[in-house]
Amino acid sequence: KAKKKAREGCSLPDSSWEERLADAVTPLWRLPYQEQLQVKYESQRKILQTLASRLEELGIDAQKPGGLCCPLQPVVPSPIINGYRNKSTFSVNRGPDGNPKTVGLYVGTGKARNIVCVKAHHTKNIPPKHKQVAQCYEEFICSSPLDSCILFHEGGHWRELVVRTTSRGHTMAIITFHPQELGQDALATQKALLKEFFTCGPGTVCALTSLYFQESTMTRCSHEQSPYQLLHGEPHIFEELLGLKFRISPDAFFQVNTAGAEVLYRAVGELCQATGDTVLLDICCGTGTIGLSLAHQVSKVIGVEVVEKAIEDAKWNAAFNGISNCEFHSGKAEAVLPQLLASWENARPLVAVVNPSRAGLHYRVVRAIRNCQSIRRLLYISCKPEGEAMRNFLELCCPPDPRKKLTGEPFAPVLAIPFDMFPHTVHCELVLLFTR
Repeated sequence: KAKKKAREGCSLPDSSWEERLADAVTPLWRLPYQEQLQVKYESQRKILQTLASRLEELGIDAQKPGGLCCPLQPVVPSPIINGYRNKSTFSVNRGPDGNPKTVGLYVGTGKARNIVCVKAHHTKNIPPKHKQVAQCYEEFICSSPLDSCILFHEGGHWRELVVRTTSRGHTMAIITFHPQELGQDALATQKALLKEFFTCGPGTVCALTSLYFQESTMTRCSHEQSPYQLLHGEPHIFEELLGLKFRISPDAFFQVNTAGAEVLYRAVGELCQATGDTVLLDICCGTGTIGLSLAHQVSKVIGVEVVEKAIEDAKWNAAFNGISNCEFHSGKAEAVLPQLLASWENARPLVAVVNPSRAGLHYRVVRAIRNCQSIRRLLYISCKPEGEAMRNFLELCCPPDPRKKLTGEPFAPVLAIPFDMFPHTVHCELVLLFTR
């Protein structure tokens, strides 16, 4: 309720804008951490109860003690509670004082037409370095004669800022710019001014490792649609995780809580029950973090990822860390995976780990997994199990259906473990183990 009120811009009457933002972005921030974990446990319990009910509707006896579809372990806490985010996205819009070049996060909704952009100074999950870069970016665009781009059709240029940091002290800033009708000379001028600000001017306090610039006429734009242009520094930043070194590109996926990711991946390694003969299928592999961290346990890792730059990073990461038993495939999982598995006749056991976005897995991916008899064990990692992932769970567990070309033996959920990757928010990363 607090989150909904804050999102709609109607927190307590005497709340400051900073408190309203905190209520919108981190609705559990007022609770002691142990109480936050209990709130999350209860929400995950309800999700598993819902899954059990949905499976019952399909004629599957899935009711376990407490009405759950499988045992639920306590929420695994995050090693770091405050300032844990290694990636933050800041918007540019009107602030509470009317400044159209405020850099921060949103309170309110487009539907209610009450959006206000509030500085993230007091938001607990964002580290000080990210807030510093956001403040410097605001200082720069406020001194610029060019307007901010609040609505594409109304003109303006300066748009969002993404900040990525690592435990090695690296900082990457990615600035999105709407070119509108500007020519190449004018664009070159703006890029030069931006670079000067962060390398010779007030922005030097940020000590950026990488400064990127992207011209974008869309809300979200991939590197393939509009290349990230390196204005200053190194093309990549680097992170260490479970003793391995990982290269990170501007748009590559990397778990937002690095310390939490180490805890998560260790648990995934144990749940895989991999032996020296096991082949690990890492679907939605990003920069290869899961597969590479488990490569020493298995005979081979096969990774699939839609972001081409992330696959380049994964291949570099494997080579740099001296890992030779991994292969990575770029493309949509629904296009790549059926081809990989259609001819799979390997006698070695195959374990699948899937870590999709909130949109879940494409139906053709689920179908390929179901119809590959070699996959007996599946780990589904979801940051929103109550959303599209729920559809995937039902598709994995439903009886065979020739009409939908689901001919493989169904899976069954056997264990659920929530990981608190996002302290102060209502979200969890749920690991659901399926076997057949």
